[in-house]
Amino acid sequence: MGVYQGVVAPLLFRFDPERTHEATLRALTLAQNNPAGRRLLRALAGDLPASPVNLFGLRFPNPIGVAAGFDKDARVVPGLAALGFGHIEVGTLTPRPQAGNPRPRIFRLPQDGALINRMGFPNAGVAAAVDHLRALGSARGDAMVGVSLGKQKETPLADALADYLAVMRAVFPVADYLAVNVSSPNTPGLRELQGGDYLAHLLAGIRAENERLATQHSLSVRPWLVKIAPDLDWPELDALLAAAETAGASGVIATNTTLSRAGVRGSARAETGGLSGAPLRARSQEMVAYIHRHGGGRLPIVGVGGVRRPADALQLLDAGASLVQVYTGLVYEGPGLAGRIVRALAKAGYRPEPPPSPTPAPPGAGELPTVG
Repeated sequence: MGVYQGVVAPLLFRFDPERTHEATLRALTLAQNNPAGRRLLRALAGDLPASPVNLFGLRFPNPIGVAAGFDKDARVVPGLAALGFGHIEVGTLTPRPQAGNPRPRIFRLPQDGALINRMGFPNAGVAAAVDHLRALGSARGDAMVGVSLGKQKETPLADALADYLAVMRAVFPVADYLAVNVSSPNTPGLRELQGGDYLAHLLAGIRAENERLATQHSLSVRPWLVKIAPDLDWPELDALLAAAETAGASGVIATNTTLSRAGVRGSARAETGGLSGAPLRARSQEMVAYIHRHGGGRLPIVGVGGVRRPADALQLLDAGASLVQVYTGLVYEGPGLAGRIVRALAKAGYRPEPPPSPTPAPPGAGELPTVG
């Protein structure tokens, strides 16, 4: 057991989870903004072997990233990059600032290695995040930056496309890739966007706007991925994958949090919201393997769910994922997690397979413009 698990985590777990998370963001902000702090973050990451992944026409320095929800407003991208993450997915963003659901809305389940959250997309609005992303310049290093797109809580599903497009227009010049979040369980009705006419309409609109924005900004189209729920059955998943492929999606993110409480023992298991962490591991691996097997590799996969140790990441990669994201694992394993996983993958001889459908890299990819 390391210092974080034995000393730091027990201390942090004495405080409210959301306040602890906010304190973590403030500490990362402080560290990333001064040379001594950046050196400390890089020391926590340790030596990182070269493990590049070429995917979506982008070059990820390694396959390990941070899932959306950790850095909702793009405040700590440089700090997370210094900790060794090869990509950071910020958001989920909405067109206007949104408070999210009432507190408390995050619950730890330490004996399960899990969290339950019912955040409801709290964020300062897309304009604030864009300001942060434009100011990055070279501070984020080689890490790729994705943006998770969402809708306002009060927007009817029939009008959801307008919200997704509003966020997309704002972030298009400053995002390396886009993630379409239609699977959070914490915005009423949102998961209905994963099926039927809603999904086809939404994805067709995103594809058309991607092409229009590329022309407007003299850039290549941005890679865009659909984030899916682990609670879909196989026919529902088949339909979603078919719709994503028809619409020209670049890939899928599997998976979001789950409503299932199977095998969960913690006293907070009765709380409403999405469950993440170790209990989701087997289902995420199952879904990644299914998508890879039945999709013939046509839709690259970002695997998410229950990644706490290097073996968890390797199992997702072996199941067919091209990239892996963590969130809850950071809470339980600490800031050195990315470095430990990247080193372990290299030691295990992991070599990423070439992407199934390579596309030209977008001009300016990996180079977010600076303010002014």
